[in-house]
Amino acid sequence: MKLSKKIGLSLLGLIGASTYAQELTADVQIRPRYEYTNGFGTLLTPTTSHTSFIGQRSRLNLNYGDAKLTTKLSLQSIRTWGDVPTTGVLSTTNVKGGIAIFEGWAQYKFTDKFSVKAGRQVLSYDNQRIIGGLDWATQGRAFDAAVLTFKGAKSQLDLGVSLNEDSESKVDAATAFATDHKNMQYAWFHTNANKFGISFLALNVGKETAALETKYMQTLGTYATFKDKKFDADFSFYYQTGEVGATDVSAFEGAVNLGYAFSPKFKTTLGYEYLSGKDYDDASTKTKTFAPLFGTNHAFNGFMDYFYVGFANKTGLQDISLKLDFPIGKVKLSVAPHVFMTAADLSATDDSYLGTEVDLTAVYKLHKDVTLIGGYSQMFASDSMVTLKGGTGLKDTTNNWAWLMVNINPQIFSTKK
Repeated sequence: MKLSKKIGLSLLGLIGASTYAQELTADVQIRPRYEYTNGFGTLLTPTTSHTSFIGQRSRLNLNYGDAKLTTKLSLQSIRTWGDVPTTGVLSTTNVKGGIAIFEGWAQYKFTDKFSVKAGRQVLSYDNQRIIGGLDWATQGRAFDAAVLTFKGAKSQLDLGVSLNEDSESKVDAATAFATDHKNMQYAWFHTNANKFGISFLALNVGKETAALETKYMQTLGTYATFKDKKFDADFSFYYQTGEVGATDVSAFEGAVNLGYAFSPKFKTTLGYEYLSGKDYDDASTKTKTFAPLFGTNHAFNGFMDYFYVGFANKTGLQDISLKLDFPIGKVKLSVAPHVFMTAADLSATDDSYLGTEVDLTAVYKLHKDVTLIGGYSQMFASDSMVTLKGGTGLKDTTNNWAWLMVNINPQIFSTKK
């Protein structure tokens, strides 16, 4: 073959490779969820009653990527059915149902092992106990952050930073920045070895006080996993120190889950988690209550969100759980009872037992892009739960929750060039 022909074919090959190096995709998510809340989050009282509503997430994801650059733009509308008039008219007093940017980031690969990602993005690590995407919540969770990633064959190191302000004012604000955190820095390292995986997290979170001082709390810990053909396990331990407002912090979390698959279709998982708290008669000013910070808390300690979801659980928590996973036909079922106890003394007269919650979840794949998910949960609360959260006990009310969600998530466009 002539040299000129070889060169020509080589150039065509390079052009072809370049042609297919760029990819653009688009997908949508429509996710309505019906909920019947009858004591969800906290116990009912004689003057409160159940409610029902449908919340919906509508999201459009645009993804671009080539050999070096990856970007994502995610637009979403979060609303409750009925919160916007049927005419769809928006005014200065009615701005619900609008469109916002959920994610908007770009990632550049300097090499196959080193990249940087900046912009509004989801941060999710390990089992999401400390940092998670909170996908259950209709609005989700995303951070304004920059992340450096060093990735090897079996290991990965992420270094992340976040700096927050509520405006671009050229003078210092007269009031404290109160949303989530003023700034954040973290390092996360993960490595795999045979059937084991282990991660280490160092997280530093700064929050501004009313005196416009930034106080920092550190969370340090590890998450480890083991997976065999039938047996799997995970373990976590995190310690918190530093300051919250005017108080010093000393708190910790520890958890272990042991799973065994009796067959390809039937699995059971026994779990225990301890989150430290403070005794009712502890006169010290030190904060001893562990805070899960940016975790996906709905996935832990029962689906009825009685703890660590909009509730400062001063006395901490012990959670003993037993999860059973099995199918009935094409429906995947999970049953998970939780036994809750305080970690610290609640009062001089109340015992540590708070109650038992039973969660039932069912998943059915209706179509390759359509999944039906539903659940039922019931809380059997003790008198100690009444002391902790208010409301009335098991003798007077039934506290339960039911929900049904449809997740529609098709890819609507894909092209390469």
